[in-house]
Amino acid sequence: MPIYEYRAADPKHACRHCADGFEVMQRISDARLETCPECGANVVRVISAPSLGSSKSSLDDRAKAAGFTKLKRLGKGEYEKQY
Repeated sequence: MPIYEYRAADPKHACRHCADGFEVMQRISDARLETCPECGANVVRVISAPSLGSSKSSLDDRAKAAGFTKLKRLGKGEYEKQY
């Protein structure tokens, strides 16, 4: 489910929760929020950059686990096996 960010439409009439902005996990089919769940002030959805997850293991760890061999070049025609 996507995470949507909301912020108070008018920061002067907002609580601390919506004045600073807050995140809500909603289905795409759910209607967007119109009021703050804390104080009832009008809120607008904010467009933000997506957060793309990265792998927790490095490329070398995954390559080694898959059975690949990594070679390091020592000189002309000479290589050393790393794993």
